[in-house]
Amino acid sequence: MGTFKNTYTCVSGVTVVTQKPPVMSKTRGETASMDCNLGTVTNSVARWYKQIPGGVPQFVLYFYHSSSSPTYGSGFSSPKFTSTHQSQSDYRLIINNVEEGDSAHVFHMIQSSLLDT
Repeated sequence: MGTFKNTYTCVSGVTVVTQKPPVMSKTRGETASMDCNLGTVTNSVARWYKQIPGGVPQFVLYFYHSSSSPTYGSGFSSPKFTSTHQSQSDYRLIINNVEEGDSAHVFHMIQSSLLDT
């Protein structure tokens, strides 16, 4: 059973970002999903990072609400990792078929536009 510690960070000092749940436990083979609400920020890119304790953050993916699919970091791909959006400010990271190696801190960052990548 892996425990996902879900924390967040935000590039904007005036934006309140809500990410849920703060901690989750999943058994091997299950699906883990984490929601991020960007608050009053719209028309922004949602970026997700994974950090194993003691390691450096790894870029997982970014997703823009008008895109048809996420853009992935090195070593991350669909269908293991994906993202959806419910609105311009509500995003979800989905990790399918979780394994022990997926246990990590996962955090979200707001990016003001695609030009900031």
